[in-house]
Amino acid sequence: MCVTCGCSDDSEAKITNPETGEITPINSNGVHHHHHHTHTSSNGAIIKHSHGHESEHFHTHTLPDGTVINHSHSHAPITEASKMHAKIHGTTISLEQDILAKNNLIAAQNRGWFKGRNILALNLMSSPGSGKTTLLTRTINDLKHELSISVIEGDQETINDAEKIRETGSKVVQINTGTGCHLDAAMVERGLQQLNPPLNSVVMIENVGNLVCPALFDLGELFKVVMISVTEGEDKPIKYPHMFQKSEIMILTKIDLLPYVKFDVQRCIEYAQQVNPQIQIFQVSALTGTGLESWYEWLLQKGARKEE
Repeated sequence: MCVTCGCSDDSEAKITNPETGEITPINSNGVHHHHHHTHTSSNGAIIKHSHGHESEHFHTHTLPDGTVINHSHSHAPITEASKMHAKIHGTTISLEQDILAKNNLIAAQNRGWFKGRNILALNLMSSPGSGKTTLLTRTINDLKHELSISVIEGDQETINDAEKIRETGSKVVQINTGTGCHLDAAMVERGLQQLNPPLNSVVMIENVGNLVCPALFDLGELFKVVMISVTEGEDKPIKYPHMFQKSEIMILTKIDLLPYVKFDVQRCIEYAQQVNPQIQIFQVSALTGTGLESWYEWLLQKGARKEE
């Protein structure tokens, strides 16, 4: 479960291979079996929750009214319900630290996997509708003879974006997060097993549209890329500073629409540099091709060219 917004508590995440149609259910927290039970506190409050059966152990609680409760639980990632359970005993548990610690361990493994295969991995993040998929398909088509690019698509539902990527001839898998609002490192690990990108290539991870939670979850990527379109407010960098602080690259998209929308480009850039002085900024239009040369030059510089 995402401790920031409570998403994906009971979500059914899955990986779809658009080429074969194969669908594989995934559970990123590793818990597959649950034992449900109830606690009744001294004030009569009933707390229902469940524990997975990984590394189970049994123990006993004695409530203030003398009631004895015997139950078991595992050391799987802590849920909001188990936080309530801990409060009965006056214990404070940091959910975010525990969940992110497990995620970061898997992310480090992903990062080593990418490095060992000389793969440039990018985590593309933005709010919904900023043009991630459009820029991605244009980039793949324009650079397909120079870079080998594979894609992990992240959305709550549908394989629509993965189908668009497949039409370019690029290898792609779709991860649907259900109610989840972001990808995590375990999902990417499973996606890579299905994707099997070639050595000396580029992997683009298109995250779920969201400017909050994806910034918290390291996927093992080399660079985080945040995208913002001119149809959004120029103050997005200061409204969502953590996302822009964590990103090495910012891409301002849909600049062909500037004559038709009220958007202050310079102010947006100043806001981005205010929260992250080192951020590198590209201004592009995937429709007209304006500004793509600089973006492509950066990719070709960082990625392994096919001829090499």
